[in-house]
Amino acid sequence: MNAKRPDNRQWRLAFEVEAAGEPRQGHPQEVEAGMAAGATEHPVIATDRLMEAICSAKNIATALQRVKSNQGAPGMDGMTVHELEAHLRRHGPEIWDKLRQGTYRPMPVRRVEIPKPDGGVRKLGIPTVVDRLIQQAILQVLEPIWEPTFSEHSHGFRPGRSAHQAVEQAQAYIAGGRPWVVDIDLEKFFDRVNHDRLMAALAGRIADKRLLRLIRAYLNAGVMENGVVTPSEEGTPQGGPLSPLLSNIVLDELDKELEQRGHAFVRYADDCNIYVKSPKAGQRVMESVSGFITRKLRLKVNQNKSAVDRPGKRKFLGFSFTSGKEPKRRIAPKALERFKERLRELTRRTRGIDAKSMVEQVSIYLRGWVGYFGFCQTPSVLRDLDSWIRRRLRAVAWKHWKRGSTRYARLRHYGLTQDRAAMAACLRSPWRASTVPALNTALSNALWDRLGLINLCPPSNT
Repeated sequence: MNAKRPDNRQWRLAFEVEAAGEPRQGHPQEVEAGMAAGATEHPVIATDRLMEAICSAKNIATALQRVKSNQGAPGMDGMTVHELEAHLRRHGPEIWDKLRQGTYRPMPVRRVEIPKPDGGVRKLGIPTVVDRLIQQAILQVLEPIWEPTFSEHSHGFRPGRSAHQAVEQAQAYIAGGRPWVVDIDLEKFFDRVNHDRLMAALAGRIADKRLLRLIRAYLNAGVMENGVVTPSEEGTPQGGPLSPLLSNIVLDELDKELEQRGHAFVRYADDCNIYVKSPKAGQRVMESVSGFITRKLRLKVNQNKSAVDRPGKRKFLGFSFTSGKEPKRRIAPKALERFKERLRELTRRTRGIDAKSMVEQVSIYLRGWVGYFGFCQTPSVLRDLDSWIRRRLRAVAWKHWKRGSTRYARLRHYGLTQDRAAMAACLRSPWRASTVPALNTALSNALWDRLGLINLCPPSNT
């Protein structure tokens, strides 16, 4: 409850020492041959022998490295990623043998709830690390079979494709004379996937009955929540490596239908936008496509979140678009508000950490955020956010310097004249003080740069 108050000297020293970057540590460890003992040495490509390809030593070793690099929480058995290698050395041959014989039975997933940015929760199912390994091994074999046949309009969870590409394609449709969007939201998609339709799609290309039974077993493994296991009759729980591929297989039928109808659309996972020339056309498309989704795919369209509207009034993967003949990518208002909420938490004036630590934590968040949202084409927004972040940090510094005498001494240390330092030091409100030119001069952008603060909109070299 009582957070340790930061010593003023911590802030003083942090400003006087540049934040030194540390080299990233760690290298992938080689997989020992023993942990793949009993695995097949050479994958077999025929679809009636896919389990041999899944259990190949090379495929298992690749899957193990991927599971280890992804880390993740333990499943219902409590085994961690760090314990997996030792477990495979003891039980690997038995596991591979059960897979080849078709007798392996996965464990139920552990239910966890993750808050959604727009409210509510997203339910994830965390498989055991052994089941994550097996699912990853299955994914590596099945993905090359399905990937070449997926739609060019589908971008989610596919190698070599990204959310940025999806947003760029949407922008091209708008610029090409389709200024209205049919924004279709699938209600609880991952919880409503029909198992029979999914298995029928898989059986159309997979002749290996063992693999089909194993995938069905994963779908029906059940969910453990509050110590109680509930059977799964529909849905494919988010959280396992195989779930994204299965979701794309389900929605590929929608992609093919939209292609056959000649629609200009883009899909990323269960986010599907169709671009049309008029609101009247949009209403026709909404009604027709919603009917197809309900009748054929046995999924449900969320009427409250779906709409026909101008793209600038909707958000797609965190972005929106400006109006006009040449639409530009901009950050959606809700995404900007989430950004500010997170920065307010990180730069709260009552946090018991020094300046350098705060800047480091802020920069970690900014680095990931700008890596995604830096794709926008509105640099003025990024510049305004940069200014706002630095103002918050100046307010924190002012708060931590506490007394007028300390503030005067620090301002003098940073080169201000006696008169300017004295006039600024008497200000009481940290937020008001953060706008005073004297403090802006003392705690300049160059100082924050030396501390390692990330710039959302780096200054131009020209």
